[in-house]
Amino acid sequence: MRTLGGRYELEQRVGVGGMSEVWRAHDLVLDRTVAVKLISPGLDGEATSVERIRGEARSAARLVHPNVASVHDFGTATAPDGLELPYIVMELAEGETLAAHLRGGPLDWRIGVRVCAEVSAALAAAHAQGIVHRDVKPANVILTPAGVKVLDFGIATPAGTPDQTPDGVVIGTPAYLAPEQLDRQPATPAADMYALGVLLYYCLTGRLPYTADSTAQYLGSRRRQAPEPLPEIDGLPPEVADLCHRCLSEDPARRPTSLMAGLLLAEAVDARVYVPMMPPAAPRQRPAPVSPWTEQAAAASTEAMGLDEPTWAR
Repeated sequence: MRTLGGRYELEQRVGVGGMSEVWRAHDLVLDRTVAVKLISPGLDGEATSVERIRGEARSAARLVHPNVASVHDFGTATAPDGLELPYIVMELAEGETLAAHLRGGPLDWRIGVRVCAEVSAALAAAHAQGIVHRDVKPANVILTPAGVKVLDFGIATPAGTPDQTPDGVVIGTPAYLAPEQLDRQPATPAADMYALGVLLYYCLTGRLPYTADSTAQYLGSRRRQAPEPLPEIDGLPPEVADLCHRCLSEDPARRPTSLMAGLLLAEAVDARVYVPMMPPAAPRQRPAPVSPWTEQAAAASTEAMGLDEPTWAR
């Protein structure tokens, strides 16, 4: 069993991505379970990449919010080939991803709106500190008995930072990228709000607001067509449908802020129905904590839709 920095004992690999892998680990110092994300040095040179990731980890560590998975530590490990691999130590969120629930179809609109309200609250905390997530998608949203946790601020960046990735490399999940991101413009909070609009649309309909059979076709269609209108959903407040439409605006200036979106979505749910975090206890029984998100998980989907395997949720 491998131990990083003499402290983090890796127990089980729980997720693999294009440039990283995530492990369930045990913190020997504080005697707790954590998630450790091992990251490839990257394409722009080892030293630059390690410093860039260190900076991103520092930014994410400043975020303290109930809907954000906390960053605990940063370090480097030596790979067999001698390269220094950066790693980020994070809170291990216990629950299921929104991606798993969406594989079973759309959510009840009350649950979908509530999920997106809590995602908006997490984004508002980040945006208030000048941080843009850049990869809001179902696989990065965990539904826990206590509420939503937004994961993976690992590619988060200061707002307005120019895109320094090499040509042909896309930061983020294609289906959730704002039009300006496809044109490699600097990331802003408005880009996260576009992704929120796609997320809300998917929660309410069980599909993306675009039609495409592959990532390449999807990226091509994104440059030629506007998002499909949100279909009529029984009981959905009109202000929620309008918010979704504004989030998907091609013009970043027309998109709402994360704070305003969170307040509107929360009010839309609270004014009409109470969605309990936990089911009512059975008489004379103390029920074990269970997820309040009742939709079932079913068939797999694709990376382009953001329904890839969860990173460290188990």
